Amino acid sequence: MAKEKIEYKITDLPGVGPALASKLEAAGVTDLMGIAVLSPPELSNISGCSEAVARKAIQSARKMLNLGFEDATEYMKKREELLTITSGSRNLDNLLGGRGVETRAITEAYGAFGSGKTQLAHCLAVNVQLPKERGGAEGKAVWIDTEGTFRPERVKQIAEAKGLDPSKAMKNIFVARAFNSDHQMLLVSKVADMIKEGETIKVLIIDSLTAHFRAEFSGRGMLADRQQKINKHLHELMRLAEQYGIAIYVTNQVMANPALLFGDPTTAIGGHIVGHASTYRIYLRKGRKDSRVAKLIDSPNLPESECVFFIDKGGLIDLEVAAEE
Repeated sequence: MAKEKIEYKITDLPGVGPALASKLEAAGVTDLMGIAVLSPPELSNISGCSEAVARKAIQSARKMLNLGFEDATEYMKKREELLTITSGSRNLDNLLGGRGVETRAITEAYGAFGSGKTQLAHCLAVNVQLPKERGGAEGKAVWIDTEGTFRPERVKQIAEAKGLDPSKAMKNIFVARAFNSDHQMLLVSKVADMIKEGETIKVLIIDSLTAHFRAEFSGRGMLADRQQKINKHLHELMRLAEQYGIAIYVTNQVMANPALLFGDPTTAIGGHIVGHASTYRIYLRKGRKDSRVAKLIDSPNLPESECVFFIDKGGLIDLEVAAEE
């Protein structure tokens, strides 16, 4: 089934020739899935073809992709084939189901400044390059930097600790600075193009997801517009993760909830929109004696739990390793 998805092109659809295909590509529709999820009027408006031609193309795309139901056994087999990327900490990997950050999923980490969100991002950007038997995905990373947090020096440190060639490790990480929310969304769309061009990207990191949206849509009067735009952005990320089998790791900013009288008032930005879109949601905070505490807040298949890890020059480590050092 996966092979069919790769082999088919939009020009294989009835009524879609090179001229129509170039119009669709200019509009950002470059594959069968992009056509399959459209309605006939939408495809007609984008391409200029009649609704009858659009309907036939959509139906053919859905047949070629074999979009429909499958039994849970088949679904389970697909789940077993998912790649994972180790965080470097066995405790944190176990918190996420045993093997680390999952492909075809969005993993969100939120917490205050210095809680370890960006440190985990640097680790994933390096660890994704490791062989599968060492917890990697034998792939490359894309880092969309919205706050100027990417540090090549940190990549070099972690790569050396993992026994990788630092210069090769840095060449396998593609970094772009996003200057506003529209630029951020445009960069996400470019990731799909890079994969189609042959780049073996296995993790997309956005640090941080909500910074630009928060700055551009300030005040309660703009909250609905902000949430609608974040929702669109997250759905594009979900589609990217599912379609190309990559892991999405996003960091998120926090604020204090003044209505909460007892307990930790720390709340993630983005509200329910971000919460529902994230497959795995982790709350990071500083612990005692330079430790970090990770709490799994939300997951479709794992219980709420927490663990402790440390950060050293080689990345994320556990208490036993820290004690030995």
